[in-house]
Amino acid sequence: MEKHLHIIDFTVPYPVNHGGLFDLFYKLPALQQQGVKIHLHCFLYNNTTQHILNQYCHSVQYYQRISGHKALSLHLPYIVSSRINEKLLQNLLENDYPILMEGIHTTYLLTDNRFKDRKKFVRIHNVEHLYYSDLAKTTKSYFKKIYYFRESTLLKKHENFIADKATAFWGVTNKDVTFYKTELQCKTIDYLPVYLPESWQLQPLSPKGNYCLYQGDLSVAINEQAVLWLLEHVFSKINIPFVVAGKNPSAKLQSKIYEYNHCCLVGNPSEKEMQDMIVKAHIHVIYTESEAGIKLKLLNALFNGRHCVSNPIGVKGSGLETLCHIANDASDFCTIIANLFNAPFTPDCTQMRKMILEKMFNNTRNAQQQVAWIWGE
Repeated sequence: MEKHLHIIDFTVPYPVNHGGLFDLFYKLPALQQQGVKIHLHCFLYNNTTQHILNQYCHSVQYYQRISGHKALSLHLPYIVSSRINEKLLQNLLENDYPILMEGIHTTYLLTDNRFKDRKKFVRIHNVEHLYYSDLAKTTKSYFKKIYYFRESTLLKKHENFIADKATAFWGVTNKDVTFYKTELQCKTIDYLPVYLPESWQLQPLSPKGNYCLYQGDLSVAINEQAVLWLLEHVFSKINIPFVVAGKNPSAKLQSKIYEYNHCCLVGNPSEKEMQDMIVKAHIHVIYTESEAGIKLKLLNALFNGRHCVSNPIGVKGSGLETLCHIANDASDFCTIIANLFNAPFTPDCTQMRKMILEKMFNNTRNAQQQVAWIWGE
């Protein structure tokens, strides 16, 4: 029997230029290799169609996301209401193939009785209402703060409402799975590790890198605040080279970084440039105030880089705590970084990562598990 699967992506999953797209894109070739004929549905939002998706999908269709006041709803979160599209729903109703919704963003059809008897699966990338609550606390913009708080409130109601409406949910961290089970009383959620690039293979690295690195989407307020905190509380205290790299840094962030002679900024690096910086860094600095989801920057550093230093929140629920040096406060960051900067990265470190990471993250095993869950094999 042929296996056809609808996948609804909240955005176009290529190019893979930020952490939220890794799972979306790299599951496509993995499922294809298991014989799944993928019917991909993507929402366009400040991006364009991508022909590469046709290599992995039986069909690809694109839909415009609604924006502005036209998408506002009294009952639904904006990230959901802006993706209500009747053409998409009609396309899904043309057959009875199972449907995989990527993220809470694409779950409007769980409120539509026309899909009551369909096989429906939801990939949880994080607990969205908690993530938006974190954004509200972090942003300095009064209007953004209002929007994020409103969105968090609506997301909490929506996540509660849909918790028993899908055939199954799949979380990217055990922490998110536990939250859905205990706080939302979801009885049909399981843990499924994120899909990662096949090129991420643990290789021996030279013992010494050249600098400390923080990398991420710098246009996101949480990430900007993390860099500002690191500059003020850590790298203003220790004279160790610190490189900040990522998308769309603000003028404020650029100005702050340039105050320190031993710190530099690389704005909007290409994927190749970013990976090159990751390989050349000696210490990867992971600092966040948000528990949402799994940090792809952490996984990238562990697969492709040397020492990793993180605050507890950065690794909470990931199962990767033993592979990182944990800094509980600014003083710990300073001490650990100062000690590690002269400590070689040894083959034993690589071997320990190999034992844990290759067991946890395997695209083929992930895809086989999804096929089993969807078609009962």
